[in-house]
Amino acid sequence: MRDFWRGLRENRLAVMGGAIIILLFLVALLAPWVSPYDPSRIDPRAVLLPPSWKHPLGTDHLGRDLLSRMVWGTRVSLEVGFISVGIACVVGTLVGGVAGFYGGWVDALLMRLVDIMLCFPTFFLILAVIAVLEPSIWNIMVVIGITSWMGIARLVRAEILSLREREFVLAARALGIPKRRILLRHLLPNALAPVLVAATLGVGGAILTESALSFLGIGVQPPTPSWGSILAVGKDYIEVAWWLSLFPGVAILFTVLGYNLLGEGIRDAVDPRLRGLRGRR
Repeated sequence: MRDFWRGLRENRLAVMGGAIIILLFLVALLAPWVSPYDPSRIDPRAVLLPPSWKHPLGTDHLGRDLLSRMVWGTRVSLEVGFISVGIACVVGTLVGGVAGFYGGWVDALLMRLVDIMLCFPTFFLILAVIAVLEPSIWNIMVVIGITSWMGIARLVRAEILSLREREFVLAARALGIPKRRILLRHLLPNALAPVLVAATLGVGGAILTESALSFLGIGVQPPTPSWGSILAVGKDYIEVAWWLSLFPGVAILFTVLGYNLLGEGIRDAVDPRLRGLRGRR
């Protein structure tokens, strides 16, 4: 852990990404105090006002303060990102762990399931499921989670295949420890490093997917503020209210960038080969 934190601190881009994520967490946590107005309050006298001292990011087509909606939209984006990636990590880790440890027909069956899931375009699969279900934030989180676990399953399976022949696993088998305990107590904890990297990178992708769904009108439903829904309104007023498209777009950009930078930094820190290459440079 000491080497991990030292390698992470030495990566300036990872530190930058971490700072962006910490800032987002603070904004989401302090939303009731940071938000200057009620994000759902409609003011007919303040329709499509440009940025000013009273409304730093302007207002939308209903007179709602854009800064307040952006602040509360941060909560929605982080919730969707973390819960959906959490679902994907649980499913992918279990499937990949069982496939790699037991092998044989179990491995073949589970990996063919992964191949079948990978054949479907993920975004269109999400669109199809959301079209059948009622659009809601919980449905979106579950659907994104159950359509993005395949890559994690492959990573975990590869790690388990390399770990199951190690001496500590052979010693556990010789002691008569049950297979399930070997998998849960010895193999999976040692195979979680690539999962951590994939999860960090996956949060940014989940936020981007949620924003795209909200932009199309089948994501988070009004009046709940979401960066994607703000963008959807902004496209209708792009010629007269540029701020409705610019500010949520920049927020999505920096959020995804922050998670990608941190994920790359974690990957470099947990991989000793990459640390060695960086040290030689």
